[in-house]
Amino acid sequence: QMSVHECQYLNGTEQVRYVNRINHNREQYAHYDSDVGLYVADTSLGEPQAKYWNSQPEILEQRRADADSCRHNYQVLTPFITERKG
Repeated sequence: QMSVHECQYLNGTEQVRYVNRINHNREQYAHYDSDVGLYVADTSLGEPQAKYWNSQPEILEQRRADADSCRHNYQVLTPFITERKG
């Protein structure tokens, strides 16, 4: 099992989307999407996993905290990113 975490930004921090993709044998079987606020099964293998993770408040709280970290990291790194563009 491999987990891929992504922070996606639209208009700076106005819209931050955090996605946690869960893969097994190079196939994504479930993902968490901060726009949805839950894990979503992408295959039949992911259905029981997504159901379990969505039943665990502490897991969902951690994913929300991950989205907040994306927002914070953007604010911290923006001055360095914009300086390099110029």
